[in-house]
Amino acid sequence: MAEVVKVSSNQLDVSARKKTLLLGRQLGLGSEEGYRPSNASIIERAEHRALKLASQYQSNIETIYAIAISHSSSDVTGADLDPDWVHQFFKLAEQIHNRNMQELWGRILANEVSNPGNFSLRSLATLKQLTHKEAQMFEKILTMAVTINGDSKLKLINGYRHTGGIGQLFRKSESVNIAFSLFGLPYSSILTLMDAGLLHRSEFETGELNSKNPISFTLAGSKKLLTPKHGHLILSYYRLTSTGDELAQLVRPKADEEYAKALGALFTKDFKLD
Repeated sequence: MAEVVKVSSNQLDVSARKKTLLLGRQLGLGSEEGYRPSNASIIERAEHRALKLASQYQSNIETIYAIAISHSSSDVTGADLDPDWVHQFFKLAEQIHNRNMQELWGRILANEVSNPGNFSLRSLATLKQLTHKEAQMFEKILTMAVTINGDSKLKLINGYRHTGGIGQLFRKSESVNIAFSLFGLPYSSILTLMDAGLLHRSEFETGELNSKNPISFTLAGSKKLLTPKHGHLILSYYRLTSTGDELAQLVRPKADEEYAKALGALFTKDFKLD
């Protein structure tokens, strides 16, 4: 068994103190080469902090702009963007510090220059509020989301239920659901994305399915055909908001194979899956 190394509370205090001091330098509140807050007036301290902030914002914009260039093609005709959209884009983008999030913003700009009108200012405002962790939750949703019958709106199927019929008399439960938590998506994540404006707050249902009309659905590029074995069946699902659908254009995730298998197993009893 490996030896357990004990860390004293003093060591932890020092580590936290060092991190706090470093944060102060990043914000322009701490001492650094050529500058001591104790020797500066409050106006000078405010000017120093504003300069540090402006420098960081400039660095963020330059990084995002460079990413946009790297994603822009010389073989595609570019478009003149709406000046108000451009102004708001960079006003929001300058406050994006996380490198992975900057990659998303750079790709948005490149996409708009090639094909304008795909990302609204509302979606940009939502994206700005997302943390990197929330963005990872959203990407996880996209590995499990499907399109149904050619509808481009992404949906997250969570089960189905029976609406009646003689067969229902011999069943223990009318609902059959899939446990998203088994695939790294706890219900708390779904609630978080609802709060973020990427998922609708309510569950949706299809109409009653007809056993003579198969349903086609696509999971991350893989097409399947779902045929009810009998009537009285309704699919239930979560649906991305319009903002969620816009931001989904930025991500091309691979399907969650384990989830795909579980989804297939979910349908086995009452559907034929081809």
